Amino acid sequence: MRILAVLILSVISLFSCQNKTENTVIQGTVFGTYYRVIYNSEDDYQKPFDSLFFVINKSMSTYQENSDISKVNRNEIVTIDTHFTKVFQASKRIYKETHGAFDPTIGAVVNAWDFGPQGKIIDLDSVKIKNLMQSVGFDKVKLADHRIEKPQETFIDFNAIAKGYAVDVISEFLNHKNIENYLVDIGGELRVRGLNAEKNTEWRLGVENPNFDGTQSINKAFFLRDKAMATSGTYRKFKVDQNGNRYAHIIDTKTGYPSKTNLLSVSVIANTCMDADAYATAFKAMGIDNIKAFLQSHPELQVYLIFENEDKAIETLALNNFPE
Repeated sequence: MRILAVLILSVISLFSCQNKTENTVIQGTVFGTYYRVIYNSEDDYQKPFDSLFFVINKSMSTYQENSDISKVNRNEIVTIDTHFTKVFQASKRIYKETHGAFDPTIGAVVNAWDFGPQGKIIDLDSVKIKNLMQSVGFDKVKLADHRIEKPQETFIDFNAIAKGYAVDVISEFLNHKNIENYLVDIGGELRVRGLNAEKNTEWRLGVENPNFDGTQSINKAFFLRDKAMATSGTYRKFKVDQNGNRYAHIIDTKTGYPSKTNLLSVSVIANTCMDADAYATAFKAMGIDNIKAFLQSHPELQVYLIFENEDKAIETLALNNFPE
């Protein structure tokens, strides 16, 4: 009996060591925002995370002069890496699916309106916008033999998808380390797996209220497991014209002008954060009716909208069984 008792205690001890209930939290700044990784392990992955962030920045940051994407935009000959290739291919797929609502080549126009990494255009007018729009269209950009072929004036900007991709890269790293419970959050774009082991619950997430005064409050809280979520909003980056109309930092890829929309926030749940990030951006430009139609053929996407009705009152709409 004593041998059996010792064996049972040994199994319990081993099980307890393998299922550590205290989470490790690693956080810092990257891509001009914060990051936070919570995972159920004693191992410190700070250095691997920093290395992965460095490589992704070197590949796709339009804010770094010597990144691969900056060289591509200057029409230099560059052999692009696997990260660039994966984001390019996903961007091409979502560009086609959304009929151009998601378009990484809108970057030059984003810059012109002073929403991007490069300076605005002084005295921007319809003629200058029309000229800029000649270089817009992701269908004009090709990938062949690990190199990008594009019109000289076309400016590629993956900022609307690369942050979500980085979340996926960190998540896949943790998967390869056999970490079964984690949350990866980069500037509000996030992906979760398993449980919050400390609380023994699914991961509790929230969608913020669209507060224009800069304060933070939660509009909707819910639990999520084994999914990714990204949110695109207009309540922090926008412009107001002389008539009081508010224009989003999301540029309409058909017109070249900031989107005038009643949508204030779009949250998308998907299997990968890269997809969630890109779709959230596209949906901002598509409008509620087009989003509803699109989701009929995309049951894998769950969407939560916050918008202003005709009376300027805030309403919400959950689509495709967005979690309660």
